[in-house]
Amino acid sequence: MEDGPALEVRFPAATAVLVAGLLAQLGDGEPLLVGDERVRAFLAAFGRRLLRPASARRHPELGSLGFFLRPSELTRTVEALGGAHIRVPRGLVFHIPPANVDTVFVYSWALSALMGNRNVVRLSPRAGVVTEVILDTLHEALAEADPVIGATQRIVSYDRSDAVTAALSAACDLRVVWGGDGSVREIRRHPLAPHARDLTFPDRSSFAVVRAAAWLGAPRAARVGAAEGFVNDGYWFDQAACSSPRTVFWVGTHGECDSARGDFTDHVERVVAGRGWTVDAAMAVEKRVATYGLAVDGVAERIEFRGNALASVTLTDPAAAPRRWLGAGTFAHARLGGLAELVPLVERRDQTMTHFGFGRDELEELARGLAGRGVDRMVPMGGALSFHRVWDGVDLPVEFTRLVTVTG
Repeated sequence: MEDGPALEVRFPAATAVLVAGLLAQLGDGEPLLVGDERVRAFLAAFGRRLLRPASARRHPELGSLGFFLRPSELTRTVEALGGAHIRVPRGLVFHIPPANVDTVFVYSWALSALMGNRNVVRLSPRAGVVTEVILDTLHEALAEADPVIGATQRIVSYDRSDAVTAALSAACDLRVVWGGDGSVREIRRHPLAPHARDLTFPDRSSFAVVRAAAWLGAPRAARVGAAEGFVNDGYWFDQAACSSPRTVFWVGTHGECDSARGDFTDHVERVVAGRGWTVDAAMAVEKRVATYGLAVDGVAERIEFRGNALASVTLTDPAAAPRRWLGAGTFAHARLGGLAELVPLVERRDQTMTHFGFGRDELEELARGLAGRGVDRMVPMGGALSFHRVWDGVDLPVEFTRLVTVTG
């Protein structure tokens, strides 16, 4: 076993024996409380470092993460847990985040730590540059933190190892799995203790909905802002994030939708070009193979490429909206006569609906009409990647705690 700086432990040739030593160390740590002030101070200091201009400009997703960890947000999260029962930490939480979205592990771990849990986070050895920046920043903050943080929190990295995953799974009180359906099934092979439970975030897909008349009637500044938000939603993480839109549904008449879609695509193209988004040759080929495949399958009636960075697919039928990833910067488009027409099209895997041109009352009516069949988030265009403590319909701080009933 190699010891990294404080929080981090790497297992180049991990065994269950080494994991047992790690768990023993965590078990010796001083217990934390829900909303523990020492954890709050550490997370806030970590968040401030992420917001440093040099980091936030180079990696905008770190700015979003730092904003999420600001003291006022941490306080709101804790205060939202009020009620008639006493909340206590769940215990040891084992987090298994995906390799393709670098910041997810921090949101999951930070909320769990804020709830007073001891945590083990398994990072893939394939983690990218942003993960390394996050770890470096964590270590900086840890140097000034209360020693209880280093004693109760661990980030580990190891190649696939059934022995390690099984040992950590058997020891934890809650296992949090982020990733594809296959990853969830693979992890579930390893049993939990009888009292423990799984919290899983499997494959999800997301889409955008735009009222065509509202788009055409909006001031140019509003359309530019929406296009910038849509590009953020779609191009960060190469459109592979579960909340990144893959299909755009246009609501209105044929003429309105055609005009609005053309103007929207022009705006998106300008934003993409202005930000210097590029797609390498391999990705460009993959996008063409995927989109031409839709045409061969009879679900695409038109395909338009604007360079390698932006591809638009016109669907023959809204019901044919693809859920699979087609390549960075590839968007399917379909027309609907009204917002209610979405209801039979939505599937359980649909997570985030970004929107433009609809009022809150309309959106709430749609949510009730869906009746749980899908869509866990409805957010304005540009807000798809903004993490919230309620994710995939799950209140994470609630899941990270247990209730104790006290009667006099």
